[in-house]
Amino acid sequence: MEDKVPEDKVPAPFERGTDGPKVIVAGVDGSDSSWRAAAYAAGLARRQHALLAIVYVQPVLAGGAAFGASVADTTTEVAEELLAEIREATERLRGIYDVRWEFHTLRGDPYNGLVQAADELKADAVVVGASEQAGHRIVGSVAIRLVKAGRWPVTVVP
Repeated sequence: MEDKVPEDKVPAPFERGTDGPKVIVAGVDGSDSSWRAAAYAAGLARRQHALLAIVYVQPVLAGGAAFGASVADTTTEVAEELLAEIREATERLRGIYDVRWEFHTLRGDPYNGLVQAADELKADAVVVGASEQAGHRIVGSVAIRLVKAGRWPVTVVP
């Protein structure tokens, strides 16, 4: 007589290629390290067949209005320039490295903006560039704050 395993105890069959990240968030701000982070995240997304969500958080600069600058217009222009660069790179690599991607932009401080985007997109991983500002060694960079939050695996690209 054969022993039968109860149906609720039967292990699920192994499924090749279904594990791994589904959404990878990459924070960009136009700095060299953020572009390296986006390129790294794009490689991950391509190999994992994941969606690459490129996120630019438009800073809210209260002091800019004092100088007569329209901060909203300036940060919107930056977002448009970033998107144009991403589209250009995508076209250059079409057929060689195809990656599904989306561009998201929102206003606020970079840390809270990336947290909000990663939560809303149900990110499996976050990739950011290392801070290029000396003061962040003392105060703490966005990357360090994301790592300390411990909500997703975070890769910091130099």
